[in-house]
Amino acid sequence: MRWENQSSMSEFILLGLPIHRGQQGLFFILFLGMYLTTVLGNLLIILLIRLDSRLHTPMYFFLSHLAFSDVSFSSVTVPKMLTNMHTQQLSISYRGCISQVYFFVFFASLDSFLLAVMAFDRYVAICQPLHYTTIMRQELCVSLVAGSWFVCLIHSLLHTLLLIQLMRWENQSSVSEFLLLGLPIHPEQQGLFFALFLGMYLTTVLGNLLIILLIRLDSRLHTPMYFFLSHLAFSDVSFSSVTVPKMLINMHTQKLSISYRGCISQMYFFLFFACLDTFLLAVMAFDRYVAICQPLHYTTIMRQELCVSLVAGSWFVCLIHSLLHTLLLIQVSFCGDSNIPNFFCDLSALVKMSCSDVSLNELVIFTETGLLFTLSLGGILGSYVRIGRTVLRVPSTKSLFKAFSTCGSHLLVVSLYYGTAAGVYFSSSSTSREKDTIASVMYMVVTPMLNPFIYSLRNRDIKQALETFVNKVNFFK
Repeated sequence: MRWENQSSMSEFILLGLPIHRGQQGLFFILFLGMYLTTVLGNLLIILLIRLDSRLHTPMYFFLSHLAFSDVSFSSVTVPKMLTNMHTQQLSISYRGCISQVYFFVFFASLDSFLLAVMAFDRYVAICQPLHYTTIMRQELCVSLVAGSWFVCLIHSLLHTLLLIQLMRWENQSSVSEFLLLGLPIHPEQQGLFFALFLGMYLTTVLGNLLIILLIRLDSRLHTPMYFFLSHLAFSDVSFSSVTVPKMLINMHTQKLSISYRGCISQMYFFLFFACLDTFLLAVMAFDRYVAICQPLHYTTIMRQELCVSLVAGSWFVCLIHSLLHTLLLIQVSFCGDSNIPNFFCDLSALVKMSCSDVSLNELVIFTETGLLFTLSLGGILGSYVRIGRTVLRVPSTKSLFKAFSTCGSHLLVVSLYYGTAAGVYFSSSSTSREKDTIASVMYMVVTPMLNPFIYSLRNRDIKQALETFVNKVNFFK
């Protein structure tokens, strides 16, 4: 892929420290000792905090994360500096330089955020000592750290992607934009389908935002299941918003082009929210397994900090997943057909269009994506197998009804999502473009739209929350 950059530069020279040649050995030993002290000292702090229960407090929880960040921050730059001092080879590859910039920015930012969090912890401890334990709850501590990681990931990703645009690289593709061929619709039917998809998109957005609003406002819905559901609703809104508005604009204006940058951005967020949907569905399946198979221990297992950690972990894994594929894709060149046979920038279609060697891209798609898909789907199937065994041990109408009422909505959403997605990615190569496009519409447009209806129509708690909300609105009229 080529952006405006046309440089053939493939590596850089790190000039290093202004040290005379005769002093290289001395400074090498000095910096090696400082680096080993940094690593061993911070790892010792982490080990002591983990082993000593007296240190299981918010202050030391934050300190352990700061120690890990310090080890990582030093490891991003110092080993390369020591290698260059020892070998006298000052070069660093383009990929190595970009990677070093990304992780340097990330851990530098993380250090600053963790120091701010620790300052807040000390403020609460000194200025509000009587309320310290209620304010600095474990779930708040986990949320502060997870939020720091998330913000820093976005921060470093933003600067890395901007830097890639400015730096000139060997990639010499002449493609600056792509054509999204869109849906196989006759010109005279464009207006009808535009109105149909616009209605479906607005229903998706308003329906899922209503779910989030009801869960936030009704205290009866402040449970793990609805906490996960609110994140799934947000993910569904974002998932549809990545592709549908561009499709509607293209249908309305009859301009099928999308810029290179727009295509890369769309693919990144498409991969991210598609991955997030699958992981959240797996987390919700685990929640249903605990509710049915271990009901007496449900409140102790599904603690708030575990719920926050599961969601934060899903976000983190999916950020890495989408970043990996995006960074691999921007390395390849496009020098031929720029027509994408779909209404969005699909990773598999872009890889097939490339005129570079994409064996690494295909390997990562097969292994990494396959692993994530297997983990999420395996978690869902494993949870429901255990649920089925538990229900069948004491077969009764009451237990079957309870299990169905608890899991019915989730099972229906899982079936819709995985069924349509599998229709796209596991169909034979002879499948027509029209069928692939229709299947893509199903899991990107239809499924997110149906989720609010599935959960509201089959869920008594959501119905009650909606009635309460409507009554409050009518009362203030």
